[in-house]
Amino acid sequence: MRGDNLKKRCYIAGAGEWCGRFLPGEDDYIIAADAGYAALMDKGIEPDLVVGDFDSLGSLPEHPNVICSPTEKDDTDMMLAVRHGLARGFKDFIIDGGLGGRLDHTIANIQVIKEISKHDAIGIMVGQDICVTAVTNAAICFAPGATGTVSVFASSGKAEGVTLTGLKYALSDATLLDYYPLGVSNEYTNEPATITVTNGTLIVTWTGEPTSLFRNYHGDNV
Repeated sequence: MRGDNLKKRCYIAGAGEWCGRFLPGEDDYIIAADAGYAALMDKGIEPDLVVGDFDSLGSLPEHPNVICSPTEKDDTDMMLAVRHGLARGFKDFIIDGGLGGRLDHTIANIQVIKEISKHDAIGIMVGQDICVTAVTNAAICFAPGATGTVSVFASSGKAEGVTLTGLKYALSDATLLDYYPLGVSNEYTNEPATITVTNGTLIVTWTGEPTSLFRNYHGDNV
């Protein structure tokens, strides 16, 4: 395996509903969170690191880089995996196995991607037919030609300075509230779409591929 410094993105496999429609590549540092290890091995993919308490997997995996945590802890296994990725300096995260299954775990994983966004980083959770990300005091862009729906939700009491361009229903310097779903079920146009928030955090969901999202933090592709 190559060193962490040669890899551009952190790919995390969780113990939830693993869809496998976006697999890691050579440039990805791969972390398995608990039973995410079994999902990766089923595809013949060896992770760089395995973390968790392994209550879901059922046993300690035979892997050279395992970090075993106690069952009774404050962080979820997914949060532990993300913390290790952030500690290694990664700014781009793809997470599979974070959606579907238990609703409480899905909500917890949405909170995890909010934590990622507060580190000037971006995390994308990939599901069977939807992707989810969070953006805090920043902007994200979608490539032209994206199809399907995109929804935007306040996730910090209120999100201020929300501007949506390149979508069917535009907003300019609006305030979204976390109890009023004004931003649900928007639609792409043929133009590049940009979602900006100047004060607060937005949860953004979209149908389609995770690679349709570009990031404005460093001007790089996700």
